[in-house]
Amino acid sequence: MSPSGGRRPLSLLLLLLLLLGTGMAAGSAHCPSGCSCGYLEVNCTGRQLQEFPAAIPLDTRQLILAANNVSYLPAVELSFLADLVYLDCQKNLLGDDLDFTFIGVAKLIYLDLSFNNLTQVTFGTFSQLLSLVVLKISDNPNLVAIEKDAFANNTWLRHLDVSRTGLTFLDTSTVRDLPNLRFLGLSDNPWHCNCSFLDFITWMADSNVHFPDADNITCYTPEAFRAWKLPAAEVQLRSSCLTQLHKQDYIFLCFVGFCIFFAGTVVAWLAGVCAVIYQAHTSKGEEDEEEEDTVA
Repeated sequence: MSPSGGRRPLSLLLLLLLLLGTGMAAGSAHCPSGCSCGYLEVNCTGRQLQEFPAAIPLDTRQLILAANNVSYLPAVELSFLADLVYLDCQKNLLGDDLDFTFIGVAKLIYLDLSFNNLTQVTFGTFSQLLSLVVLKISDNPNLVAIEKDAFANNTWLRHLDVSRTGLTFLDTSTVRDLPNLRFLGLSDNPWHCNCSFLDFITWMADSNVHFPDADNITCYTPEAFRAWKLPAAEVQLRSSCLTQLHKQDYIFLCFVGFCIFFAGTVVAWLAGVCAVIYQAHTSKGEEDEEEEDTVA
């Protein structure tokens, strides 16, 4: 092998390293104040940020804003990061104004909103994230409602964590209709184990989804089911819910019974009146015939 042939791969390698170094240097030159930047990555963890950082490189694919005091994610600024695939916003102060926030980051695959102040998840919250695979919204103690169709557009969702929130109920179709779901965190929530929740508990038993920390997926209310694991609650609920009549059921049955009694009474009265009229008419006819016979 000639010396020039041996130097060519080395020259190409040096050129590649030079280009890579130039790209990383350019990224660092536009790094937001107080953050650290790498190749296609911006890390602002624990910087006590009060708002979304400015001057984020437009080619950023991984953005970490964990452990700050950010209370608002601006949709416009986020939309500039069209190639973003990883967003970590855990341990911030994000609240309810997230509807249509992610409309410009359709490539997002990983989203962590745990340890925030979310109170509800609507259809508009994540409906634009058609490629979302991992969603963590655990440890939001004020999260009390997830709409039935909240994840209708997130058909690639594989990992969903709603542990340690304020949820007492979750509609079965919300998670049952996610064809790729494999991991669902539900532990340490104040589940209300009544007949309305029986369908969800049954789905859990029949599905192929993994439920981590299953021993801590327990009922909180009613008091009779406090601390019961869901499989045990399912057995009890099946025996009671399928035969149990609620107050409105008894009222309805009493109303139906009264209507039947009233209708029967009216029919009997009308039948009696008709019988009396018929008898009187018959008797009068017989008397008229007797008088005619007597005169003749």
